Amino acid sequence: MSQPLNLVVMLGGPSAEREVSLRSGAAVAAALRSRGHQVTELDPLSPAWTLPPGTDAVFLALHGTYGEDGTVQRQLDALAVPYTGCDAESSRVAFDKVLTKQACVSAGVPTAKFIVVNSANTPWPAGWQPPVVLKPVRQGSSVGLQFVDDVAQWPAALAAAIQFDSEVLVEEKIVGRETTVGILAGTALPVVEVRPKQGVLDYQNKYTPGATEYFVPADFDGLTTQKIQAAALGAFQAIGGRDYARVDVMVRPNGEPVVLEVNTLPGMTATSLLPKAAAVVGLDYARLCERMVELARQRTGKPAVTGPEKGNHVAL
Repeated sequence: MSQPLNLVVMLGGPSAEREVSLRSGAAVAAALRSRGHQVTELDPLSPAWTLPPGTDAVFLALHGTYGEDGTVQRQLDALAVPYTGCDAESSRVAFDKVLTKQACVSAGVPTAKFIVVNSANTPWPAGWQPPVVLKPVRQGSSVGLQFVDDVAQWPAALAAAIQFDSEVLVEEKIVGRETTVGILAGTALPVVEVRPKQGVLDYQNKYTPGATEYFVPADFDGLTTQKIQAAALGAFQAIGGRDYARVDVMVRPNGEPVVLEVNTLPGMTATSLLPKAAAVVGLDYARLCERMVELARQRTGKPAVTGPEKGNHVAL
């Protein structure tokens, strides 16, 4: 039986990903309550939010700006309250796609060729050939994502992407299989392959039920699987990650992985990708949520909230 804790789940918030965050947070809160904990749901739409007295830990189910860019982490650090996931600095780095790229390059982690533009009037980059992908530098969950398969599409795509941030990452489009790797307690979880039924993995396909198929563990040979997991773990370490994250990795036809980005607060509904991967190694959804709280509390010297459970296949 768990030692009951007073927990706060922060969900919603002011970002473009508010609706997804509300779903993540509601699922997390229900899971933690099922484990016997007292849970308060807190939507930080106002900067004047306060935590209930006696809060043991905060579970961050926020996505996008404010939640993933280090802002709320700095506020919680100032309150000296343990919270789930990466710290303020690694969150800031991971949320900025350019800083993540630079960290990966410095660490020798494979990533796609890129440049940065900061004006909607920027001409097509000299020496580049389509296809390319345009991403707002500081947004998440495919917000503002644009694909350019022909130079004629460049002006409209750039104008659309730059609405969401002052800088846009221009990246070579990697042709291959799309995967994601959950990291939990310093361990890479089984690889998940993501296959949209039509088109590409944009915001609509990501959040429309039935629009995308997921395969876990992904059907790669052992060596390729190890390469994908090593690249994901390398990116997580390069940005200074802690506790958990989800790393998106493209896999070229020759089996070589290419890291796209690190998601420090990945989706946490019961059907999200990190929970899918954890389930494969014997960690059910409610226990996964509780494990994330344990990792946060361990930094304060607090004991784990539960002991080993029958049926868990790995010690994560």
